[in-house]
Amino acid sequence: MDDLYFQLTPDTRSMTEASPTLNVHSIESFGTHDGPGIRLVVFLQGCNLKCLYCQNADTIQTKGGQLMTVDEIVRRAVNMKPYFGRRGGVTISGGEPLLQSKRLIPLFERLKAESIHTNIDTNATVAGIDAQKLISELSDLVMFDMKHTTEAGFESLTGRNGLQTAIELISLREKSQKPYWLRYVLIPGYTNKPEYLQWLIDQFSGNKYLERVEILPYHKLGQYKWEALGEKYQLEDVRENTPEEIDQARLMLEPHFKEVISK
Repeated sequence: MDDLYFQLTPDTRSMTEASPTLNVHSIESFGTHDGPGIRLVVFLQGCNLKCLYCQNADTIQTKGGQLMTVDEIVRRAVNMKPYFGRRGGVTISGGEPLLQSKRLIPLFERLKAESIHTNIDTNATVAGIDAQKLISELSDLVMFDMKHTTEAGFESLTGRNGLQTAIELISLREKSQKPYWLRYVLIPGYTNKPEYLQWLIDQFSGNKYLERVEILPYHKLGQYKWEALGEKYQLEDVRENTPEEIDQARLMLEPHFKEVISK
């Protein structure tokens, strides 16, 4: 069995034309925080955003990582299938997985053929045809990382506009009548104002297929990665949440959604 978590390093194995390749940063076996049940979590290399609080800053650059074939990822997933049970499966995260949408399609088709549950963890700012197919048809679950609830706030945190694209992709998922979750990082001074939480309520509380809203506390666990890359961590002066702040956000959202989780 694979290690619980390992970072991939480049190798010289040959890649067959029959099996598309994905640029993979690392793989986590027995993941329990990236979707339901026990999961094989594949972190892809490359992201179109540069979130100030990113805990995986080493996945942002599209360079780096290791090419892995769809065959290899499916093999790992099939080997882990006895551990998945009814709820587990494969989560594709990043980086931003939708940047590699075209090559993810055959992976998801193969996993579906093996009756393995699939999940995408996405910032929802990549909206091409292939990305839309993954969101609306192929993924059993989608976890949307909602960065902010205003365009100005979104851009200040991520370096680009993207709120409207996220809204459109979430709407596409809702219309597909398939389940999805929203995740929202509560950052003091940035995303924790009551009016921002109210926007989530106004925008999504009527959505029938939204199964869960996750409130994620802000932390600085990824700061060392920014420093290792020779970059300054921009939020080093931002404090972490108090338990009371997390509880207040949860209590505000709970009456309006099927399930609200604070981690």
